[in-house]
Amino acid sequence: MSQNHTDRSSSEDIEWCYDAVHRVSRTFSLTISELNEPMARDICLGYLLCRVADTIEDAGHLPPAVQTELLQTYSRSLEPSSGTTVSSFHDAVEEWIPTTTNADWEVVENAGRIVDVFHTLDDHSTQTIRGPVRELVDGMAMFVDRYADAGGLRIKTLDELEEYCWYAAGTVGTLVTGLVSHEATDEQVAQMEENARSFALLLQLVNVAKDAATDMEEENNVYLPLELLHEQGLDHSDVSDTDNVDSLVPVIEQVTERAEGYLDDAQAWLEAMPETRGNTLSAWAIPFLLAVGTIRELRERPADVIEQGNVKISREEVHSVTQQFGGDGDPSIGELRAKIRQQPLHQY
Repeated sequence: MSQNHTDRSSSEDIEWCYDAVHRVSRTFSLTISELNEPMARDICLGYLLCRVADTIEDAGHLPPAVQTELLQTYSRSLEPSSGTTVSSFHDAVEEWIPTTTNADWEVVENAGRIVDVFHTLDDHSTQTIRGPVRELVDGMAMFVDRYADAGGLRIKTLDELEEYCWYAAGTVGTLVTGLVSHEATDEQVAQMEENARSFALLLQLVNVAKDAATDMEEENNVYLPLELLHEQGLDHSDVSDTDNVDSLVPVIEQVTERAEGYLDDAQAWLEAMPETRGNTLSAWAIPFLLAVGTIRELRERPADVIEQGNVKISREEVHSVTQQFGGDGDPSIGELRAKIRQQPLHQY
């Protein structure tokens, strides 16, 4: 698609951005649907800016050196003083866009359109969003370069896994905290800043545990730490092999346990968050509670990660969770968390 946007209105570009989020992310589609303006637009744009980088990092057809260079160029294009424009990024990535594109690559192809809308946000939003997004992009470039010779990421330790998870998802906690902080009390800001990392790591570690097999098969990335695999007599190459299910289950369980350890702090982040600038508790409580449900499923059937490809909670439970926030007043996050940890919410 041409990067010449002069024949389109700003409202058309904004509408396209909202539609794109709903096509590429089930979780963020739920989140943005719960937000009001201006927070909905801020999070929509922040997420799409990150999605461009995520698609490049996951692209198996790109040589690692190309991935690194594209990510570095993209990061520079987000900094007005760098001298690199988003058109430069588009020119560099255009030859690598698959002939048959999907929703993710349409987002990459339209990076210029996303950046155009991003520049229409107020100064507070653009300054708050730009730093965390660039940190994510630069972190992804660093990891791709670190494992360039392996042809895909091969995480070695739990500490390195958390380092990667921070770059991949830390944006969520930092962005939301920054966007609402200037209308929050000092106490709220302090509690959110203290726990933002936990909220982000919770969500990403759950993703690592539930998608371990498909990440290797579809992206050639292995996030299960080598130190945990070695404890079971395994290597990175053994992930996704159904013959190794019994040995892989303890590894899945350890990553799940690590994720579960962040639940308390993540809940504290939620409970400190003000509902200002169109922000709502439900927008972030829903993914938190869905993570709780996924942890429950991972605890009950970890072998499905390898045998079935991933572990998911049912659509009925997703619907039941979202329905908790439709009335007057917010429900108790702690009470919902306790119920969901025991059994699917729709079964009560």
